[in-house]
Amino acid sequence: MSIALYPGTFDPVTNGHLDVLSRACRLFDEVIVAVSAENSPKQTAFDLETRVALVRENLESHANAKVESFGGLLVDYARKKSASVLVRGLRAVSDFEYEFQMAQMNRHLDSELETIFLMPNEKYFYTSSQLIKQVHLYGDRETNLVPRNVLDALRSLSLKNKTSG
Repeated sequence: MSIALYPGTFDPVTNGHLDVLSRACRLFDEVIVAVSAENSPKQTAFDLETRVALVRENLESHANAKVESFGGLLVDYARKKSASVLVRGLRAVSDFEYEFQMAQMNRHLDSELETIFLMPNEKYFYTSSQLIKQVHLYGDRETNLVPRNVLDALRSLSLKNKTSG
């Protein structure tokens, strides 16, 4: 059975993430969306439990996918889950250098673990969680770049920030 991990912060999950997940689900028997509990360079808008829940609520059309959180090194988590592949999304050339370095380090740490890169549909090439959060910070706009549950969570977050500020 082929098991793949699709790791990320998913803060929040976007339609681009879900598009890459759909592609991965067609290639592997099982895909685990691995939501990172630790990502020091990034300050997350949503806590870990919320990020996991937002992903989980969008898995119903993916029978061979599940979501879990993880901490520590991804290669150690992959071994624990018997995963042989890491799935990474590439939107543009600008993503490649960082992803290439990460893939090389993971290969150095575990030569049996492969990394594959999947491109989302071109309508999501410019989508990033960071940009989506910025758009929603300054106004409630429907972008069609996130699922409904994420849009609702972003609206709640914006409302909470307005009332506490």
